[in-house]
Amino acid sequence: MKVDDIRPDALLPGQQQAIAEDIAMLMSWRERFVEVPCPACSSPAATLAYSRHGLDYHRCSACGTQYVSPRPTPSLLAEFYARSRNYAYWAEHIYPASAETRRAKIFAPRARMIAELWARHSGGRGVCLEVGAGYGIFCEELGKLGIFERIVGVEPSPDLAERCRDLGIEIIEAPFEEIDRPGFADLIASFEVIEHLFDASAFVAWTHRCLRPGGVLVLTCPNIAGFDTLLLGPDAVAVDHQHMNYFTPTTLRLLLERHGFRDVVLTTPGQLDVDLVRRAWRAGKIDAARLGPFLSLLVEREDAARDAAFQSFLQTAGLSSNMMAVARRVPE
Repeated sequence: MKVDDIRPDALLPGQQQAIAEDIAMLMSWRERFVEVPCPACSSPAATLAYSRHGLDYHRCSACGTQYVSPRPTPSLLAEFYARSRNYAYWAEHIYPASAETRRAKIFAPRARMIAELWARHSGGRGVCLEVGAGYGIFCEELGKLGIFERIVGVEPSPDLAERCRDLGIEIIEAPFEEIDRPGFADLIASFEVIEHLFDASAFVAWTHRCLRPGGVLVLTCPNIAGFDTLLLGPDAVAVDHQHMNYFTPTTLRLLLERHGFRDVVLTTPGQLDVDLVRRAWRAGKIDAARLGPFLSLLVEREDAARDAAFQSFLQTAGLSSNMMAVARRVPE
């Protein structure tokens, strides 16, 4: 899979204009931003890693998590996502152009992965809760497999929630902070959500409460210690104005275990690292001197078989810039 498969290049200029408008909106509120401690370990000690988009990205001195501080308050973030031009552009252009590719290459494989994982963890059917249901494709694909008795999505955006209902998906239209359902779910899935949140620690604590004892949490997010994020630094695609929290496999495990999760398994199944670095090289964001001779050979001379082999190495070595955590709430 390549970036162009899920974010068509022809649509990127329009998206860049939308992103510029979003950043301007955020910057108009900057004096109302608030300082926060590390989202993984709560340490207040941090050093400035770099600044981008008018935001300051700090690295925790205690555990190495990267995070934005000061950052928009929860109410500002809610207003931002309600008014975001980038999100509107995605809905109007990028999503329609890539929906079926995303279904085939991302959501259907995720549904099969969840089905296989659930078969290993439980013989029952139970309730699956997806936090951040978005356009509903994952819930739809998981429903086709018939492994859960009930599939429920959490989606606070009215337009997206309505789309999910049109697909026949049961939806809770509210932010997670307003949902109180202890022991409701047997499995919670949350894909690319935690990096956007004001309080990632509160979110993990909430998922623990919402799971029944023995229930399973599956979440994905960027890995700030991955191949493309380490090489590209502030120019990495993952470092954008919407992302507040950047964990490593070590610090994501720390956060999950702080809130009572056990049997934590961290993997890095990302598929785009090599393509992202090559695109950055072609755009002049990184040069041969910074890459060194070995990585220059990899990046400058495109070879499908070699690229796939190197991406496979990154995945198995825990070095891809996208990671997945699977964790269990301890049975009582």
